[in-house]
Amino acid sequence: MTASRSRARLSETPPRAGGPSRRWTVPRRTAFWLVALAFHIAMLGTTLPTPLYLLYQRQMSFSTLTTTVIFSVYAFGVLTALVLFGQVSDGVGRRRTLLAGLACSTLSAAVFLSANDLTFLLVGRLLSGLSAGIFTGTATATLVDLAATGANDRATLVATVANIGGLGAGPVLSGTLAQLSPNPTRFPFLVHLTLLAAAVVGVWLMPETVTTARPGPRLRVTRPRVPAAMRGTFTRAATAGFAGFAVLGLYTSVAPSFLSRLLGLSAPALAGAVVSTVCAASALGQITLVRSLGRAALPVACALLIVGMGLLTAGLTLRSLALLVVAGAVAGLGQGIAFRAALTMLNSNAPDGRRAEVASAFFIVMYVAISLPVIGVGLAADLAGLQAAGVGFSLAVALLAASALVALRGQDGSRGKQNFPHADVEPPLTGDAAW
Repeated sequence: MTASRSRARLSETPPRAGGPSRRWTVPRRTAFWLVALAFHIAMLGTTLPTPLYLLYQRQMSFSTLTTTVIFSVYAFGVLTALVLFGQVSDGVGRRRTLLAGLACSTLSAAVFLSANDLTFLLVGRLLSGLSAGIFTGTATATLVDLAATGANDRATLVATVANIGGLGAGPVLSGTLAQLSPNPTRFPFLVHLTLLAAAVVGVWLMPETVTTARPGPRLRVTRPRVPAAMRGTFTRAATAGFAGFAVLGLYTSVAPSFLSRLLGLSAPALAGAVVSTVCAASALGQITLVRSLGRAALPVACALLIVGMGLLTAGLTLRSLALLVVAGAVAGLGQGIAFRAALTMLNSNAPDGRRAEVASAFFIVMYVAISLPVIGVGLAADLAGLQAAGVGFSLAVALLAASALVALRGQDGSRGKQNFPHADVEPPLTGDAAW
């Protein structure tokens, strides 16, 4: 084989209607990193609007409630994609499904680039959610497929870093670009479109890893169900996860308003940095702490969420930037631990052949958590003020985390399999389908 053919080779794609076709592909090892990069770029786009909400709010004159609704439309898009397209890549192939996800992300960026009223923002967020829902699970599965034999753990770790890293990088990138650009609500999306073009090229060049792919998509609705025998376990895990994801929803939608209206700090770069701190803490908790904490992971996560909400209450009351940042870091750490520990618990308890159903039910609860509570915050902010709404949210989340902690500690004595996640039973890390 020549040197040029070692870098790129002709590969036969899965059979299509009308006969096979041939195209150039890169080696699997190169494709692995190209897919990881595309994963990072796609997820980056989902948090790109966060530091810009205040700018849109000023330009289009809408309320805090409307801001939270715009944010929450993303979760609806993710849920729609998970339910309708969760298993489509097994039929039509990984590459085509990833390209479809990137197409949705590209359309989302294009809509935001030309946004001049509320409808554009809603459509852009919906497309962004569809992109994340299609892309996340497929990209994780693709990285596992492309990894060397026996390197599944490494592949899932790379998937998590690409996923959460993208979520954290989005607000920093858009906030910085908005700070430097004379057109702050458009320039970040122009840059993202450029990055997406590179991602499309990388995915186009990957070899297909599903050899039985069929020519047309076959949608199959995913029906999440929880076996009766593990509903208690599911309730405890989902309650802790709900509290954590509600905090993520708050910071990624309302944090810029906290900074601007309560602290008088309206710099987009600062808002992006605060949100990224929460994402970075979440990634740290997921990647480094769950295994070492073992059975204590979920109770520790609940305790961190309670402490984080106490700090957030103090930060809002005292109008302190330092406390708001520390609160986000502590709560983000708790969220990351809670997510992975809860998913590990559910994977270790779900019957064989039912894990996908249970995981789907868990993700649905998480996406409800990331959307509905922040709409409540927006409504309360319009009625009672942003500070009162934030404090009320903090207290509600702290009570929810405390109830989960009590339930978990109440089961501690039995030491049954269902109580806490085992360190040696790990779920596929999809980063919460990511958000």
